[in-house]
Parts: sequence; structure tokens; C-alpha cells
Amino acid sequence: QIQRNRKFVDTARYFEDYDLGPQNTSVLIVSRGKSFAMGNWEGAVTQHGEPDGVRYRLTRWLKDGHRLVCISDENGEEFLEIRYANEQKPPEKLGGLDIGRPVSLDVSPKDDLVVLTNHRFELVLIDLESKKMTLLDRSNYERVNGVSWSPDGRWIAYSLACTQQTSSIKICQIDSGKTHQVTEPILRDINPSFDPEGKFLYFLSYRDFSPVYDNLHFDLGFPRGMRPFLITLQADQRSPFIAEPKPLVEPEENKEEDSCKEDENVDQMVEQHDGQEQKKKEGDQLVQIDLEGIMDRVVAFPVSEGRYGQIAGIKNKVYFTALPIPGSEEKSRLEMYDLEKHEKETIASDVSGFKVSSNYKILAYRSADKLRIIKAGEKAPDKGESTRVGGWINLGRIKVSVDPGAERRQMYREAWRLQREHFWVEDMSGVDWDFVYDRYLPLLDRITTRSEFSDLMWEMQGELGTSHAYESGGDYRANPHNYGQGFLGAEFGYDASDQTYEILRILQGDSWLEGKDSPLNSPGINIRVGDKLMAVNGRKFDQEISPEQLLVNQAGSEITLTVKTDDPENPTRTVSIKAIGDERSVYYRQWVTQNRKTVYTKTEGKVGYVHIPDMGVKGYAEFYRSYLSEINCSALIVDVRCNGGGHVSQLILETLARKRIGYNLQRWGAPTPYPGGSLLGPIVAITDELAGSDGDIFSHCFKLMKLGTLIGKRTWGGVIGISPRYTLVDGSKTTQPEYSFWFQDVDWGVENYGTDPDIEIDITPQDHMRNEDPQLNKAIEEILVQLEENPPKLPDFGTKPDLSFSGSLPS
Repeated sequence: QIQRNRKFVDTARYFEDYDLGPQNTSVLIVSRGKSFAMGNWEGAVTQHGEPDGVRYRLTRWLKDGHRLVCISDENGEEFLEIRYANEQKPPEKLGGLDIGRPVSLDVSPKDDLVVLTNHRFELVLIDLESKKMTLLDRSNYERVNGVSWSPDGRWIAYSLACTQQTSSIKICQIDSGKTHQVTEPILRDINPSFDPEGKFLYFLSYRDFSPVYDNLHFDLGFPRGMRPFLITLQADQRSPFIAEPKPLVEPEENKEEDSCKEDENVDQMVEQHDGQEQKKKEGDQLVQIDLEGIMDRVVAFPVSEGRYGQIAGIKNKVYFTALPIPGSEEKSRLEMYDLEKHEKETIASDVSGFKVSSNYKILAYRSADKLRIIKAGEKAPDKGESTRVGGWINLGRIKVSVDPGAERRQMYREAWRLQREHFWVEDMSGVDWDFVYDRYLPLLDRITTRSEFSDLMWEMQGELGTSHAYESGGDYRANPHNYGQGFLGAEFGYDASDQTYEILRILQGDSWLEGKDSPLNSPGINIRVGDKLMAVNGRKFDQEISPEQLLVNQAGSEITLTVKTDDPENPTRTVSIKAIGDERSVYYRQWVTQNRKTVYTKTEGKVGYVHIPDMGVKGYAEFYRSYLSEINCSALIVDVRCNGGGHVSQLILETLARKRIGYNLQRWGAPTPYPGGSLLGPIVAITDELAGSDGDIFSHCFKLMKLGTLIGKRTWGGVIGISPRYTLVDGSKTTQPEYSFWFQDVDWGVENYGTDPDIEIDITPQDHMRNEDPQLNKAIEEILVQLEENPPKLPDFGTKPDLSFSGSLPS
């Protein structure tokens, strides 16, 4: 019952969203689904909304700074809600509007209007006064990517997908609702942002095609491909990247000496009045957009191509986030380009996102679970504290209280609602989804622990009867005894005669990778199978004490092993090694290596072997690690047993489908095939009941493309795809089956069934006991038959061309 008690959680850990106040003095923070307002560095914290059982998202200040708008699910469905900062008036609830699942919410700088995008690929305008909703635009391909209001509030810019591969920047005139495409996409144009003076429209674009040769095999890729761009909104507006002539010293204005000084207070009053009038003029200035020829007024920023995330401008300066290439040691950077100095500088590093205030005076950026506010146009201080000078916001000022019972009820409803809104067919494949909700709802009152709630979620979503309806993560209590188990990458047997553990097997992993090989294989250790372990860190074994017990909490630590050997000159010695924290990768490498040796031995080196553990980054790397060397064999066995799925099957199938149609011959070396990386002989694939998702797809398409014989067991049978992007308030993720695969031979038949192999072979418990692999043996047998029936060989290249001159040369 203790897990049902009220508790407080760390605000930073569940930090979701933020917004800057119009007066630059306050900030809105959303954490654990609750909205809080507070002064940037001083003052009390106010929670807005119901204290428990409701999730608030996308909380934003309205233009007056006295009200805020947010998405609430108080009644079980999401709707817009307007709340007053002083909480003196009841909130206004804009129910009855079919807004879908909002993804973004952007507030007009001038009027009580908001624009939201949702999961239905829609762009929606909502008038908060009339409470009317207008559908402005919709894509048939993906979500609207980035929305920006013009400074006068008369236009919005956004990115809309035109096709599966391309998207363009569009603008919409709010009064008329007319939309105009302003970029002709080369590939994808995204994340537009208006210049605060209404002269430019900034955006990011995938239109730099600078291929880079792969460093491991013959291939080309586009690891960067992006750059910031701008559009000049007026036809007579020059590019800001062309420097205007300027004098070395600015000329001084002619000033007449004023012999009598006026009262200082009067001067200040006049100055304030003039400033207010100037601000009023600037505020009333309308953004003029010349649509004719606008697609031809695209200008690239003079910065290198890369990967960029956001872009936004202040007066004469533009911010953008530069993202690292995955796998590199670089960190994301917030960069600023000065349009007057024509210089770029890095403002901060390790930045995941940023926002500029509505008056363009301050900038906030997020770094992991931290938030910092600095003056716009200035570099972040090198050393920062949670003060006005340092800029970091002390999120610890916010006390987030959680009622687990109320929260779980909200999460249950949200997870159910997410399935209703995202499941790949509207009728939920005939499942009465309302009935399912009512069926499991009463069980919430009986739940006491987070793991019980997880079990309930799996049961509820399991009623869909399809794959990929997952729930993971969440606010589980920290394990107070989470001690890292150390491993030696070896197997032992207890010898009661001398109370030692004999080493029965030492695994062989990748010795050049730290933690990926048995530490007993380390150079100079010289421990062998048959040696006996006597002690760990000086503590001896007995019937009650095993090596595993003494290696508890030793993961990654230096330890000593006392070893008994058969060396008469040195029967007992002590060595120092570092215990590894996980030996699964070592077992995997040992298994793959042993399978390859088996194939080589039984085929006399004619057949290669490749195993693909999943269809993600790891599996793609493992495929090429083996394939690039194994294609030198006459034939190939591709093993996808226990494949965990992913999304790269089409890339691997593309490679395997290459057919040799020619050769490159040279004088000194062997012929090389064209296309490169193509096989000479047949392919046999092995699959099993644990090959699922993209492992299903690979297995099915291997047959469908007639690449070879498929051997093993019927596959897992789950090919409804997901995009894991939604997090519930406690950090858990739920997935919605959004994309169902259809194949030209079986239609929808792979889901909930799998793919049958051409030759079915099982592995029995007895096979496991005997350490036998009948599936691999059958694959070897089958491929040898195919090699015998149709022996692959190089073609007869015939007589080489004779280019000698047959006539007589002139004298």
C-alpha cells in the first residue's frame, strides 16, 4: 500500500516543456503533467490547474501576460483551456472542438488566436474569443513541421509535406485563410521562423547534396545535407549577406550648444514618451510580403552544411542549433549568426532546444534536464549559477506532488486514448474499444504498485490483438541493492576435493574492444581451460561460496584471482584483472564465431556465414562486419534467428539481391565482380519463431524476392509498425500500432501468423543438451546440394582483345 501514498518527485527528471513570459520576468514550467508559473530567479511558485489526476500540456502565455492557454484532459478528452495567472477567475474551457492530439501550440503575438498542429497532419486556427476552429491546411503524408507567427500577427509560416519525400514552406494569411507555397522543395524545407522586423523568413532545408565516400566499403552517403536559409519577403530587399559600404568612423551629427539646460526630469519624460511612440510605431508596422517571384528569393546562410534542428531570429541576428552526426563525440551547439558583422559564434553547447521571448529580448535554452535564460544576442556566461547573472533556472523551487492513484487513472485514460487516435484503422479492427476501457477501469482501484499498473496496461492494450502495443519505463522505485554483477566470461565447475572451481570454458570475444572479451584472455594473464580458481580478492570458495557471489558489485573493478595450475614450478599464482559488467556480447561473439567455423569445416571453406541479430544499427553493423569478407565464398548462409526487428531489412535485402552481370579484369590481380559486393553462388537463410517485426519482413521478403531457400521455424508474426514518441506523465512510453504491412502475395497475412520457411526444422531440448544445431546443419546440407547441382564458377572470359594494327605502316 505504500506505493499508493502521496509523494514528491524531482522536477527536473520529469521536465517536459516551458514558455517565457511576455514581460521577460517569469517562466512557465510543465513537469509531470502539471503547469507551474514562477519568476525567473525570485519569488513564489504557482501551480495552475487541478492538483492531481489531470495532464496539462503545451502551456503558453497569452499576449497580455495575465492569462495562459494549455491543453487539458480533465474530462478524459483533450481540449483547450484558458486560465488566469492570478487564479481569480474560473478557467475557460473550449470543449466541443475536435482538435485531435495536439502536437504544437503557438500563440498570436497580437490577438487571442492560437494555431495548433495535431497527429492528423492538420494545421488548425482557433479564435479564443469566438471559440471557433478553422482548418487551415492538411498534409497527406506527415505532421506539420514547425509553425511561426509573423510579428504583426497577420501571417503564419509552416512546413507542409508535399510528397512522401518532400516538404515546402507555406504561409497563410490569417484574415483570408489563403495559403501560399513560398519554396520549391529540392527535398525537405522545415521549421520556418519570421524575422522580428518582417524582412526575412528563415528556415532549414535539406538541399545540400555533398556525398561522402564510406570508409569501410564502396558506398556514398549524405551525413549532413542541411543548411539554414532565408527568403527575402519584399522584392526590393537585398540579401543581408552582401555587405553594405560603411565608413571607418561614423560622422557625428551637427549639434547646437544649448546654453540652458532643461529640467532633467522633463528630458526623461520626453525620452520615455518618444520611446513609447517609437515602440507603438514598430508594433503597428505591418509585414509586407511580395508573393510574386518569392520562390526565387531563397538565399543560403554562409555557413557549412551540417545537421540543424531549430532556427529563430532577433534583430540583426539569427540563432540555430547545430546537431552532431550520430556516433561522433561532438555535442549539439547553439550558434548565432550576426547579419551586420557577418560572423558566426557558438553561444552554448549541449543544447537540445531554445526559445526566444515574444519581444525578442531574452533567450532560453534547454540542456538535458536544465533550463537557462540569458539576454538575447549575448553569449552565455562560461560559469553559470542559478542566479540572474548565471542564468540557470532553479527547477528545485518547484515542488511536484503526486497522487499515484489519481495519476494512474489519468495515464490509463491517456494510453487508451492514444490507441484510439493512432491505431492504424479507425474501427480498431472490429474491437469494441469503449468496452475494453470499461472492462479494465475497475481494476485501477485494486492496483498498489507501479508494476501492477504496467501489467494492467499490457492486458488492456493486448485486447487489440496485434503486435507492437507496448508499455515500458515509468516511475519505479529505485533498487537500493542495484549492485553491478561482475563476470569473467568463463564457465566453471565445482571440485569438492580441493574446494576450487575448475575452468571448463573461456569465451572468445572481441579482444580489441573493452568489455567485449573474457578478461581471462587478457595479455599476460595466461589462464587456461583446466586451471582452477581458488579465490577472488583473497577469499576462498567452498560449497556455499561461488565465484558469482564474490563477483557481486565488482563490475568494472580490478580484482585478484588466485589460480591453481598444473605447472609444477608455479602451481599457485595470483593475477589481477578487470571484471566485465555484462558477458552477453561475449557469448554472442563466441556463438557467431563457432557457427562460422562449423560452416567452414563442413563446406571446406566454400560457404560463408552471416548472422543478423536485429534490423537496427547493431544488426546493420553486424551484417556488414561479416558480409564484406564472406562474399568471397562461393555461397552464403544468412542467419536471422532471434532477430529483434528494426527497420533496415530493405537495405540488407537490396545488398543480397545484387546479381553479377560483369567483371573487372586486370593484369596482376583476380577478376572483381560488377556490381561490387555481389555473390557468385546461392544464398540460404535461417529463421525461427524469435525473428520478429522487421525480422518477419526480412524472412518473408527473402522468399518473395526468390533470393534463396528459407529454413527453420515459422517467424514471430508481428508487422504492424510503431513510432515510439509518446511519454506518459511518469516517464513511461506506450506504443500504438500505426502502420500495417501488406504484401503482394499474402496481403495482411504476416501479422499474427508469421512466415513459413521452405524447409521446417525445429531445435528440440535434446538438441540443446547435445549442443547441436539441426537448423544450421540443414542449411549447410541444403546449400551443398545447390552447389553440387549448379556449381558457381567464373565465366570463360574468352580471347582478350587484339588491338594490333593489321595494315602496313607508311614509310
